[in-house]
Amino acid sequence: MSNPLPSDPTPATPATAAPGTSPEQPWPVRTVARKVAGWIDRLGAVWVEGQLTQVTARPGTGTAFLVLRDPAADVSLTLTCPIGLVRASGSSTAVPITEGSRVIVHGKPTFFLGRGTFSLRVDEIRSVGIGELLARIERLRKLLAAEGLFDRERKRRLPFLPRQIGLITGRSSAAEHDVVSNARHRWPAVQFRICHTATQGALAVPQLIDALETLDRDRETDVIVIARGGGSVEDLLPFSDEALCRAVAVARTPVVSAIGHEPDTPLLDHVADLRCSTPTAAGRTIVPDLAEETARIAGLRDRARRALAGWVDRERRLLDALRARPVLADPYRDLDRRAQEVGTLRQTGRNTVLRALTERKTEMSHLQSRLTSLGPAATLARGYAVVQHVTGGPGSGARAPVLRSVADAPPGARLRIRLADGAIPAVVDDPGTT
Repeated sequence: MSNPLPSDPTPATPATAAPGTSPEQPWPVRTVARKVAGWIDRLGAVWVEGQLTQVTARPGTGTAFLVLRDPAADVSLTLTCPIGLVRASGSSTAVPITEGSRVIVHGKPTFFLGRGTFSLRVDEIRSVGIGELLARIERLRKLLAAEGLFDRERKRRLPFLPRQIGLITGRSSAAEHDVVSNARHRWPAVQFRICHTATQGALAVPQLIDALETLDRDRETDVIVIARGGGSVEDLLPFSDEALCRAVAVARTPVVSAIGHEPDTPLLDHVADLRCSTPTAAGRTIVPDLAEETARIAGLRDRARRALAGWVDRERRLLDALRARPVLADPYRDLDRRAQEVGTLRQTGRNTVLRALTERKTEMSHLQSRLTSLGPAATLARGYAVVQHVTGGPGSGARAPVLRSVADAPPGARLRIRLADGAIPAVVDDPGTT
């Protein structure tokens, strides 16, 4: 139930102040108390469900005082009721009430003027039966499943060898002993950070959530284990609480649920990343076995050694087979054969070139002989001469025309008579003289 009085600590302005009040004309405390009591008194009776966290029923008094807490939030109400409602011997219809009980109460809100306190005056208390609790757990299970909190895709794998294990459990509990002893028996060097909380009753859920958030913020913690021994349905109710389930779902660190015995399956088992049937099973699951891992490493080392030896033998046989091949047994044989082929080809090429040169030389000799026999030098050697008319002076470089007729040599003309062994200069005296 919300507080009807304003929660803002700032002074009220004239626009929001109650009618009839002002800084000059304030209400006395009794007036405010009576008005608040009048407002609350106008509220009708209500049915409220919650968990009892405190039951005070002193002998010799007619009134019992109780505290009713909302299991899903940090909100509580003070209850007052006739003492007969909380004592089983008070009447034949009385319900036995203890701290941690889930109950439904019927009462009317009341404001006590003298103390200025609010409470719920209860005239009927009903225990929430096992069947109703199981039905509510089933409804919550369907709701969380529909939201995907149970899906396998969102579950994270646990680290193979966590640096530190966060353990949430009751103080000096058998669950703590089972988890720690079994884990250290398998891996003696494992480190734990243990958070002791209530594991049943009204204070269990907030303490469990606080411990979970603390361990989730610790960077050294690689996995979180929530462990508790077996118990009744009422004892295990905190581990089916919606707030705790949602806190586990949003945690960044993998969470292991180890609640109760094999048949116990609170909702935490479905939300956690791994469910272990017992705390003992959790201790054996979260860390590897040192002896098994040592034996596995030795086996892998032997397998690697045998595999390497087999590979070396196989490669050695391959090398031996390659070395036994002719090309590797006498690698110079092919080189010598190729060298002989190159020498033969080179000699053949040389002979071909020499033969071609000889043929060309012979051809050139024949051509030279033909040219010699047909040239003017051969004609001159047979006694002929060539007469040329010299038109320029010596060294002029002018071409001397060959005389072809007597008429081409007038008197006084300078001539050049070319013989086989040289040339004779001459001058024409009388062209008519024969």
